Amino acid sequence: MKKILLVTLLLLPSLATAQDTARVRRMFEAGQYQQVIETAADADAPETIYVAAQSQQRLGAAAEARATYDRLASRPDADPWHFIGLSGQQLLDEDTDGALASAQQAAEQAGGLPDAHFQLGLVLAKRQDFRGAADALDRTAELSPGHAYAHYYGGLMHYRANRPDRMAIHFEAFLKLAPEAPERPEVLQIMKTVRGR
Repeated sequence: MKKILLVTLLLLPSLATAQDTARVRRMFEAGQYQQVIETAADADAPETIYVAAQSQQRLGAAAEARATYDRLASRPDADPWHFIGLSGQQLLDEDTDGALASAQQAAEQAGGLPDAHFQLGLVLAKRQDFRGAADALDRTAELSPGHAYAHYYGGLMHYRANRPDRMAIHFEAFLKLAPEAPERPEVLQIMKTVRGR
C-alpha cells in the first residue's frame, strides 16, 4: 500500500504537466494564441514552451517567438529540445540549412519525440520538400495521433505532393481533433475542391 501511494505521489507532477500541455494544445488548436502565451509564461514543460513560441509566430511576434525558442535552445546539447528550439530560431531567421540540420539532430536524438519530427516537417515544408515534409509529419501523427497540426500540415504536404488519398486521411483527422481551428474553412474548401475533380 505504501509503495502504491509513493508511486502515485511521484507520478502526480508528471500527470499535471501532461494535463497542462494538453490544455495548452487545445487552446492553440482553437486559435487562442494569446491565452496560450499567457498560460505558458512560467511553464517548464518544453512541449508547452514550444506551443507558446508557435503561438507568438501566429501573432506575428517574431522577437518574442525567438526569445521563447531560446528557452528551449538554452537547454543542454544532450536534450533534443535544445535542437528543436535552435531549429525554431533558425527558421525564423530564414536559415533553412541550419534549421534543417538542427531538426534532424533532434529527430535522431529522440526518434520517439513527436515534436522533433513535427519541427523537421515544418523545416522541410519551408524548403518546399513536400514529400520529405509529409513523411516527417506522418511520423509525428504516428507517434502522437492526437496532434492535430501534424494532421493539418501533413494534409497540406500530401496535397502539394499530389497525394490526395493521404491528404484526405490527415484532413479528416484534423477536423475531428480541432473542430474550432481557424484553418477549418480552408481545409473544408481544399477537400471540396479535390473531391470535385
